[in-house]
Amino acid sequence: MNINFEQVHNYYERVVFEAVANLAGSYPTYSADMLADVACVALNRLPARYVRHDVDMMFYLTEPERRAIDDGLQDALGFAFTFVGERMAKRTGIV
Repeated sequence: MNINFEQVHNYYERVVFEAVANLAGSYPTYSADMLADVACVALNRLPARYVRHDVDMMFYLTEPERRAIDDGLQDALGFAFTFVGERMAKRTGIV
């Protein structure tokens, strides 16, 4: 039996990467490394949701579940941008 796991992924990875890329313009002092750190921090604050196809997950969610996912994503991103920015400020002495 040949099992293909290549389609299995964490739903939030693509969503977080796209959101960080879209928000990067609002944080012009953040380097590419800092933005990667933001993505990592945000992903670590979100639950793992492994799927094969993103559309399958979204199809079976109720509207309150979709809203909870969006709210959780926004909270995680806000925390991550602040967290990384504060850590960099402390490290560089710009507090």
